[in-house]
Amino acid sequence: MIGLKNDRFLRALARQPVDQTPIWMMRQAGRYLPEYRQTRAQAGDFMALCTNPSLACEVTLQPLDRYPLDAAILFSDILTIPDAMGLGLYFEAGEGPRFQRPIRTRAAIDALPVPSMADALDYVMKAVTTIRSALNGRVPLIGFSGSPWTLATYMIEGGGSKEYRYAKGLMYSDPDALHVLLSKLADAVTDYLNAQIAAGAQAVQIFDTWGGVLTAPAYDEFSLAYMARIVNGLTREADGRRVPVILFTKGGGAWLERMADTGCDALGLDWTVDLGACRQRVGERVALQGNLDPSVLFGSDALIASEVHRLLTAFGPHCGHVFNLGHGINQHVEPSRAASMIEAVQRISREIHAGGN
Repeated sequence: MIGLKNDRFLRALARQPVDQTPIWMMRQAGRYLPEYRQTRAQAGDFMALCTNPSLACEVTLQPLDRYPLDAAILFSDILTIPDAMGLGLYFEAGEGPRFQRPIRTRAAIDALPVPSMADALDYVMKAVTTIRSALNGRVPLIGFSGSPWTLATYMIEGGGSKEYRYAKGLMYSDPDALHVLLSKLADAVTDYLNAQIAAGAQAVQIFDTWGGVLTAPAYDEFSLAYMARIVNGLTREADGRRVPVILFTKGGGAWLERMADTGCDALGLDWTVDLGACRQRVGERVALQGNLDPSVLFGSDALIASEVHRLLTAFGPHCGHVFNLGHGINQHVEPSRAASMIEAVQRISREIHAGGN
């Protein structure tokens, strides 16, 4: 790709040979970094940071300035879409995101607007353009969105949940209403990701954070079907190169084969599955991303290196692996532990790839 100095991440997603396993971290720009906390304090609050393209660019680049990572990920939030639909997103100290106007009835769902994401979330597109320019080909830029099911759970519950009383209640009491909502969200997510790609995102990831709380049939009907629809509607080439799509369902290890059927390029794995076994199941069809338990980073440098070695050895000298955590990095992790992980991934994977290629 013209001007891209490090394309390991994109090569791995295309299951092409690499000299070492590429690595990035979910939530790599975040509260564990003191420089992030300083910039967030400067912004005033989280949403002020998200909606300021210059500051969003600054925090996106912070982990890249600290670590030799192979990809940048847009700094934003998955709940920007429902906010653009008028639900009134705000953040309660210590309690996470909340909506002023949750939607729990068919009438409210029918009335829900689906604005142009490029217009309603113009600040996100400006951030993508700003970040892509600032990267200057250093590494690829990842755009992202929440999945329709995950967005719907927040919109129906009014925030995070442990029981999904209202979301699952609607699913079982009025599934048609939920399908209307999910259909609107699938259109919005497709529009949103395509706008990010047009603005400069070189890969996209769909975060299905709550797909794993569903039964297998409900997952197929209410989550996977809509992600497949999104994948089918995405722009898949830009700048003369394929724009890969990563699907990540937390708790979705039982359904990897069906996830691969969507036509995505890669599957994100949480830490509850065996990486080698997953590669045997689907590794010839899609790349795999993951899957270190984020809590390993509370261990010693030696323990971190041991776990990295275990995962890289489990995958072996094959094409198609992007190293990542099985979920976002914990805010209480010491930045030096992340550095230890990255160093271990690069050192050990170079040996593995040199022996296998």
